[in-house]
Amino acid sequence: MTGRTIISGMACAVVLSAQGAYAQDLPGSFDGITIDAKLIGGQQYETLYQRIAQWEEATGATVNVISKKNHFELDKEIKSDIATGQLGWCVGSNHSSFAPQYPGIYTDLAALLPQEEIDAFVPANIKASTLNGKLVMLPRAQFDVSAMYYQKSLFEDADNQAKFKEEYGYDLAPPVTWEQVSDQAKFFANPPDFFGTQYAGKEEAINGRFYEMLVAEGGEYLDDEGRPAFNSESGVRALQWFVDLYQAKAVPAGVPNYLWDDLGQGFASGTVALNLDWPGWAAFFNDPESSKVAGDVGVVAPPKGSADVATGWSGHHGFSVTEGCENPEAAASLVWWLTNEDSQKLESSAGPLPTRSAVWDYVIEQAQGDAYREEVLAAFQVAADGAFAVPQTASWIEISNAVYPELQAAILGDKTAQEALDDAADEATMILEDAGEL
Repeated sequence: MTGRTIISGMACAVVLSAQGAYAQDLPGSFDGITIDAKLIGGQQYETLYQRIAQWEEATGATVNVISKKNHFELDKEIKSDIATGQLGWCVGSNHSSFAPQYPGIYTDLAALLPQEEIDAFVPANIKASTLNGKLVMLPRAQFDVSAMYYQKSLFEDADNQAKFKEEYGYDLAPPVTWEQVSDQAKFFANPPDFFGTQYAGKEEAINGRFYEMLVAEGGEYLDDEGRPAFNSESGVRALQWFVDLYQAKAVPAGVPNYLWDDLGQGFASGTVALNLDWPGWAAFFNDPESSKVAGDVGVVAPPKGSADVATGWSGHHGFSVTEGCENPEAAASLVWWLTNEDSQKLESSAGPLPTRSAVWDYVIEQAQGDAYREEVLAAFQVAADGAFAVPQTASWIEISNAVYPELQAAILGDKTAQEALDDAADEATMILEDAGEL
């Protein structure tokens, strides 16, 4: 999905008024019904979850959140539920990168919701949420692609500018290439108190970052036959970027254990100069109650690699309803509520990119006159224009779980980049063969 698709989709979307929605009996009446839910956890999601109480009041139902974890842990829990037949819960957080693993456990939301409501989403998001002809999740205002946040004062400081040019031979400015990010990260780093940049170093997080850096270096993760192809010269260059920064101590020593919340809190702490991150952190970073860099945050589009291609790994979050849910209409109503226009406007106010066409118009209008929000929106629209999804294989997460320890081994210096990628490619090949994909 690209930003161009998003913007063009706004013109043709069918947008329901509140009266139209209620004419379709949404949110509905479900007195005495309890919906068990497993939700993604994290600071950036809590504001949306406050709307659950409003849905309960409107419908008479009760939501019992039986699990709230990051998506990596939630994925493991759902797989355990599948293996043990414990799928009695109804609503679950989902993601376009994870959804292909669960082809049979989620019901078709198109059979439970008005078509007009489905048509109100950006078509590309609905297409990506549809597997084997089933709309397995409804997208929330969490279309994710990353842009580069940075501390403006560091780049505006005259002494920094002079020293940087003397050392590297070009002007200090917000980076447009990943080579510049590397130079600047090493320049600004003053461990253990301050670091040039950071990255998430485990689970799908590091594999996804490696994947997008690989693309930016001109490589491909899987070739035309679906075989692992990341152990190439492009792959070595991509992985070496992470290795070099770690060895130079330009990133925190703990990055091999970092996930997304660690990055967000790290940049907000004021101890990191440059931070590639998701749109959902935009408001958090500029809020003086949560961030030490508030008022000093700049945002630019993601940098480009040596192939003149910008990083752009993307996907979107959503909510699904299990096939075994005893009250699917109530569950679908909750999913609709958490993804409707009011919910997407609420989430988008903090920075996330909406997946409803009408909310894009709203976000653009609301940003006018707010210099920071205009800068954020401009950067992420450029990022969205070059966005690309993960390789289209149901084994993506299983491959990630096999590949990321090899990436870590290279980062920690236990293997060369080529050795790590060769071993990772062998493991990924066996996974795909066992899955019948090769």
